[in-house]
Amino acid sequence: MFRFEDPIYLYLLILIPILVLMQFWMVYQQKKRLRRFGDINLVRELMPNVSRHRPRVKFILLIAALALMIVMLARPQMGTKINHEKRTGIETIIAMDISNSMLAEDVVPSRLDRAKMMVENLVDHFTNDKIGLIVFAGDAFVQLPITSDYVSAKMFLSNIDPSMIDVQGTDLAAAIKMATNSFTQEQGIGKAIIVITDGEDHEGGALEAAREAKDKGMRVFVLGIGSPKGAPIPIGGGNDYIKDETGQTVMSALNEDMCKQVAEAGGGAYIHVENNSNAQEQLNAELDKLSKKETAVTIYSDFDEQFQAVAILVMLLLIIEICILEVRNPHLSKLHLFSRNKPMMLLLLLLAATLNVQAQSDRDYVRKGNRQFRAGNYAEAETSYRKALERNDRNPQAIYNLGNALLMQRKDSAAIQQFQSAAKLEQNPYRRAQAYHNIGTVCQTLKMYGDAIEAYKEALRNNPRDNETRYNLELCKRQQKQQKQQQQPQQNNKDKKDDKQKQQKQENNKQKQDKQKQQQQQQKPQMSKENAEQLLNAAMQEEKNTQQRIKKAQQQHQQKRRLQKNW
Repeated sequence: MFRFEDPIYLYLLILIPILVLMQFWMVYQQKKRLRRFGDINLVRELMPNVSRHRPRVKFILLIAALALMIVMLARPQMGTKINHEKRTGIETIIAMDISNSMLAEDVVPSRLDRAKMMVENLVDHFTNDKIGLIVFAGDAFVQLPITSDYVSAKMFLSNIDPSMIDVQGTDLAAAIKMATNSFTQEQGIGKAIIVITDGEDHEGGALEAAREAKDKGMRVFVLGIGSPKGAPIPIGGGNDYIKDETGQTVMSALNEDMCKQVAEAGGGAYIHVENNSNAQEQLNAELDKLSKKETAVTIYSDFDEQFQAVAILVMLLLIIEICILEVRNPHLSKLHLFSRNKPMMLLLLLLAATLNVQAQSDRDYVRKGNRQFRAGNYAEAETSYRKALERNDRNPQAIYNLGNALLMQRKDSAAIQQFQSAAKLEQNPYRRAQAYHNIGTVCQTLKMYGDAIEAYKEALRNNPRDNETRYNLELCKRQQKQQKQQQQPQQNNKDKKDDKQKQQKQENNKQKQDKQKQQQQQQKPQMSKENAEQLLNAAMQEEKNTQQRIKKAQQQHQQKRRLQKNW
């Protein structure tokens, strides 16, 4: 894709036709003045060293240089640019309690708002660290995956509210387990889990989750927020408060013992958050003790600056313009470089050379990508191949090499697409066979033996002498056969099991019907029609009452946690 970063400068191109018109007018005035001296041809013969075409060529070169300078000011951009930055820091996952109890106002302005302020200050303290955000109540989910984008972290932080989670309560174990699985796979870097909560753990299992995190090399810090004396939980920002099932106002108190136990089990520290900055300073000091490691961060930008090539072309045009004199050179008079048709031919040759350079640029990017691929820099190689395809999207070698770069990054489906495109465009049968061979290899790895066999066959059609492909084809056929043999007993067992269950069900239904008929035959002579109706109605009513009791018990079981502790 090609674009201009500052296209407003392109309006300056209006100067080009204006300057051309001015040049024509000046040449006309010059000819008009020469006619005053006599016949124009005779006057020219009197000036043998004056060239008519050299000034035109110099003017065209200047106009072309001016136009390219304007284009350069507009900042032409093309392709994808990849940057690598080295950062030294730690990884931190913040698990924030957003249950209704965090709305208590025993800290100013409230527990939740105070927690948000602490996280925001913590983000401001970070420089090269990574941060992630988890919110939890009766359940937990990832609000922000681990990232170095602090702006996004603050944006997600501002939107946190208890209404984000329907299941209320406080499940510390679920939050710690989710935080444990949210870090990167980087080894040797300090990893911290910061749990901000009031310590009301309604579910249990928090100590075991903290110990598991410690065993994996992570440290669990607990920030207890609130007062041990307790405070009511406001509803809707008014004067009303949450009440329990007995009608009493709920007093939510900080459970410091639970917080200390979780922090000790997680190898971290417990910090009590009050209406001052002591907790913030203590937390920063604890995090500074963690080991920091230099990590590589890959940053992609959509466009790469291309003004350098334009600037080089401008310099060449200006150098050529300076070297051309307005009078004829007596030492080069026999070359006739500036005859009537030669200036146009020179400009065409210059344009052809420029196009040739641009046509070769896709091959240059392919060669650059090959060097990066051999060095093991597969992401950079992918970028170079994509740049080559932006220059020439029908370059089969660039497409094939892009597939290899994607394959080394385990992007199998994308790699197969590139290999298929390369096989369609490639004219060389040996390279086309290699593309199909790679498709077969990927499909065989994914146990897609049918597709792999077809790809290997297509590869052998293009290169029948490829013994490696022939070996893979036979191996793939055997693997497909083994797969079918393994699936067949399972299917047979499943069918037998289904038949047996069906037969057993039929026998049970038959026995049940026979029993009902027997009961009806026994009851028929012993009771009247009215008694039978009464018994039937009683049985139906009993069945209805039983279903109602079961339904009520299920609802109570599902809502037990929410009704008992909705904070």
